[in-house]
Amino acid sequence: MLKKERADLARRRLADWYPETPIPLDHTDSYTLLIAVLLSAQCTDKRVNQITPALFGKADNPADMVELGEENIRSIIRPCGLAPAKAKGIAGLSKIILEKHGGEVPSTMEELEDLPGVGHKTASVVMVQAFGQPAFPVDTHIHRLARVWKLSSGKNVVQTEKDLKKLFPREEWGSIHLQFIFYGREKCPARGCDGKRCELCQEFFKPS
Repeated sequence: MLKKERADLARRRLADWYPETPIPLDHTDSYTLLIAVLLSAQCTDKRVNQITPALFGKADNPADMVELGEENIRSIIRPCGLAPAKAKGIAGLSKIILEKHGGEVPSTMEELEDLPGVGHKTASVVMVQAFGQPAFPVDTHIHRLARVWKLSSGKNVVQTEKDLKKLFPREEWGSIHLQFIFYGREKCPARGCDGKRCELCQEFFKPS
């Protein structure tokens, strides 16, 4: 099966299994989404959703977050891991959003990536989910599945993102990246599939 054929099969099957693609992180606007995505680094979405009500109950906008302060932020988000770095990033980006962007989350990749603690994946999630702009965030689930399904031989998420963008329709990047994540978590976890057990792997690699 050619790479494009595998991509088309994945697209059809994932759409059947996951016709709805709700954002896994609880949020109310672009700012709370940005903070939730930043917190999700090396932390499960479930844990983030357990922590953000306490954080957003005190500060769900840049002004209140700056007033809350780095030390208090760190105390609240400690269960997410990497709390010192994340708290510093949240406090720093909130101040910059206030001072440089009028209190509004910037809506370009360049401006988002300039914010403290915001990497390319975080910026991509905000662009596609908050602003409806085409982006294909690649996390470890997507990177792994793209290699297992031979959609990319990229050794890093940067190359995998480039490869997947070429294979899938631009207007569907936002939903497909979530479908990959849902499938990886539910049907093809890293320790549960050797590329031969889950439904889609079996379809890809069944004997001809």
